[in-house]
Amino acid sequence: MSIFGSMKTAVSGMNAQANRLSTVADNIANVNTTGYKAVSTSFSTLVLPSSGGNYNSGGVQTSVRQAVSDQGDISYTTSSTDLAISGDGFFIVQGPDGTPVLTRAGDFQKDDEGNLVNSAGFQLMGYSYDSGAPAVVVNGFDGLVPVNVNQEGLTAIASTAGYFKGNLDSNAKVAPVAPATLPSANAATTTTDTKKFSMVAYDRLGNKVMYDFYFTKTAVTTPPPAPPGVASTWEVSIYRNADAAVGGTTSFPYTTAGGDVGNGSLTFDANGKMISSGAIPIVDPVTGLTINMDLSGFTQLGADFAGTGTPNGQAASPVKDVTIDGDGIVYAKYEDGSTKPLYRVPLANVASPDKLTLMSGNVYSANGQSGVTVTGFPQTNGLGTIKSGALEGSNVDLAGELTEMIESQRSYTANSKVFQTGSDIMDVLVNLKR
Repeated sequence: MSIFGSMKTAVSGMNAQANRLSTVADNIANVNTTGYKAVSTSFSTLVLPSSGGNYNSGGVQTSVRQAVSDQGDISYTTSSTDLAISGDGFFIVQGPDGTPVLTRAGDFQKDDEGNLVNSAGFQLMGYSYDSGAPAVVVNGFDGLVPVNVNQEGLTAIASTAGYFKGNLDSNAKVAPVAPATLPSANAATTTTDTKKFSMVAYDRLGNKVMYDFYFTKTAVTTPPPAPPGVASTWEVSIYRNADAAVGGTTSFPYTTAGGDVGNGSLTFDANGKMISSGAIPIVDPVTGLTINMDLSGFTQLGADFAGTGTPNGQAASPVKDVTIDGDGIVYAKYEDGSTKPLYRVPLANVASPDKLTLMSGNVYSANGQSGVTVTGFPQTNGLGTIKSGALEGSNVDLAGELTEMIESQRSYTANSKVFQTGSDIMDVLVNLKR
């Protein structure tokens, strides 16, 4: 046995415990850091060849392990831009150098330009809705832009499409009037079985435009083996409400140039299911807009008339707030209660999150051991959910870290005693010559 060898073994033990104490210090220092993941020290032996009665002490080496995949506790806040991930995945952020990196720290706030930035100065990245609903780039960060929530002034969006769905009472009678007096002729003597619904749309300036929809049964067919009086056809006529007649007992005639602004027919089979397309466009000569209405959601069953629906578009209204849902969609919420999607925040993940490279600012980058980065939207492909108004805390167990610190101190002291004993033995050997 080499006395020098035992002293070197003791030195390696002290170095190992010093590394362990360093990880404990980091964990305790970051116990309140948002999204921080604890690190720990693992030990492995270093063995030197020995022969017969001659034993050569080796040593110990350490490696640092990260508990990146362990979920921290989620606490709720009063800020809608605070974000937490419940489940797997990381936010994609970029630093001042523009390099995309990963983080679980979602304490985002608006900077002076309106970008969402966390406490470490990293900008949240997302896909913009400027060109419609975005698609995710699964194997890269292309297409991502900083999420900017500065929405100033008024915004108006013209209606271009809408839907209408509900039920037309199968017990309604066929209109016993000549075609010239149906609603489509703008001179109707409508019966109690003609149903009227109204809907609000928006012009290019955000002004509200109301349309009146009239539904009238015009035919009943009984193709075998359908029961009598089941398969039916309904006429749909659409008018501008602002052009309705004033006074009297009916809105007819409407003064819109050309009469109605949309008309068509809905045909139902013997089971009350629609067999026509249900597509009826509104062509408004006043606003100059074409609104493609989808009425395919209607049924004809033995129940009361019912209808609901809405067009797209938006009235002129200022932005009141910004909200983020569990799917990562960032909405502008307007004063009139309407919302508009601005961005969609994706999440990214790797095969082995605990092997990611830790960088300053509580961010990570992928490497050969962690695997390649895969991007997706929240709640898809095993990715977690984004919680707005919440933060993920550190996953450090403070009581455990204090215990580790005491153990490390004791082990360091014991290794120093081995070194001191070796040094004393060396003194004995040196004194033998004297």
